[in-house]
Formats: sequence, structure tokens, C-alpha cells
Amino acid sequence: MTWSLMIHGGAGRIVPDVLTSRQDSEARAALAAALDAGEAILREGGSAVDAVEAAVRVLEDAPSFNAGRGACFTQGGTNELDAAIMDGRDRRAGAVAGVTATRNPVALARAVMDHSPHVFLAGPGADAFSRGQGLEQAPPEWFATPERRRQLEEMQARGADAFDIDMKYGTVGAVATDSHGHVAAATSTGGVTGKRWGRIGDSPLIGAGTYADDRAAAISCTGAGEYFIREGVAHEIAARLRFTNDTPQQAADTVLAEVRAMGGTGGVIVAAPGGTTAWSMTTAGMYRGRAGSDGVRQVALYGEEG
Repeated sequence: MTWSLMIHGGAGRIVPDVLTSRQDSEARAALAAALDAGEAILREGGSAVDAVEAAVRVLEDAPSFNAGRGACFTQGGTNELDAAIMDGRDRRAGAVAGVTATRNPVALARAVMDHSPHVFLAGPGADAFSRGQGLEQAPPEWFATPERRRQLEEMQARGADAFDIDMKYGTVGAVATDSHGHVAAATSTGGVTGKRWGRIGDSPLIGAGTYADDRAAAISCTGAGEYFIREGVAHEIAARLRFTNDTPQQAADTVLAEVRAMGGTGGVIVAAPGGTTAWSMTTAGMYRGRAGSDGVRQVALYGEEG
């Protein structure tokens, strides 16, 4: 059986002199655990959509990343969570934005896809739908971490506007190809530190931060959300794979170059139906990992790691 899995935990100024040795080891352990979760499903012939949900749930529970537990704070000192999932078999999708109490937002996005007539729910309505579906709820203190609160306080002390203090876009995501040749993608985020006015980035937007189509590939993005929205990054990569002779690597590199030309930075992961995977970034590093039926398994943080 041929299958592949790729994950990310965000891109940005991720370099050895910024991360402590503990931060480095904790991030690597979380990425390895996420690969284990997705791989266990794919190795047994399970579906790509189940695998990406399982992998992202692990990353959401890891405080190393800006998603679920460890999400950044809004200007008002709360956590607002966004997520999306998409099945390449029929392009069904589910997404949520501004949710506040679901322990694993990707599971709520999956519930929207599987158990509602809609694609995108937001705010109190999404929270109510989550409770109605019986999904695990968590109190505010589950999502809050001291490091994220410190980042908000530092930003406010500087009088800065919404900004990722360390230029690390901690969004998490996963893409996979299963043994039946189907692809799926999932992405989850806490947004940006100090966000206001119900700001929503690219992560939950189908075609911007998340996309999956068996005719092309599955894509999950992380980066400067406003630019990724304007470029429609995930769909643009898929379109290049459908209508040009680009490889996944070429398509990803080309589209990210266009984002950079507009002033945005970030990274993407791509999984094509044949099992080919690619990652691309215009930042110093990206938390990332990959595994496949060919025996390849890698966890990396810094750009020079390959």
C-alpha cells in the first residue's frame, strides 16, 4: 500500500538561537507524536481524512504550537480558535472560526462537514453546534499558556498592533494520501497575538489556507494570513497541479514566491494522490514532519534540515 503523510506546526523565524533546547525537543516530540497518530491510520488502510484529523488533534493538544492548547491571545485576553478540514474524494469541507470552548477545533470542523448542511460556522453558533454534537469542551484555562500571555503583554507594552511577537506563525496542519489514492487536508490555528474585531486568517478559509482535491493535491498553509487569503494559496497550488506540468514542489515554490512578492511570508505542505509530498517555505524555518509507506520518516524545524 502506498500512503504518505506530512504535517506542520507553523513557519517563521524558527532558528536555533531563538528556540531554547527545551522548546526544540518539545516541538520535535509533538511532531513525532502527530506523525504516529496519522501513520497508525494510514498503515492499516484507513482514510486520509481520518489521518489528518488525528494528526492535527495531537498538535492542537501540544502547547508548543499556536492552535488549541497554546493558542495566542486576542487583544481582549481571550482565545479564539479557527480550523478547517477537507476531503479530496468529493471536496466536502468543514470549517469553524472564533470558537472558544471546543478542545479540538479540527474535530468541530469535521463535525460541520459530516453532520451539517454547511461548510463554515463561526462564533457562538459554532460553539452551540459543538455542544449539540457532544464534542469535548474545555475551560478557558485549558487553552491559555503563560508564554502566550507573555507575548500579549509584551505587545501591549510596546503599544504595537496585532502582530506575532516572535514572527512564528504557529498554525498547525496535516495533509495525507491514503492507500486508495485519496487526499485530505486539515489546518488549525489560534490566529495572531493581539487580534481584534473578530479577525479571521487564512487557515479556516477553504481555498486559502486549506484545500484538498483528488484531481490535484491536499494543501495546508501557515503564514501571514492576509496575504495567503489574497493569493488564494491552497487553491492556487491545486490549480497549477491540475492545469500545468508543475510538480508539487514547483507549484508550491511558485505560489509562495508570488505571496512574497506581495509582502507576505510563510510555508505550505502538499500531498499529491500518487503519494508525492512537498514542503516549501519563505521563512527561516517551519515545524514540520513527514512519513510514508516508503519508510521515509523525518521531523525538522530549521530550514537547513532539508
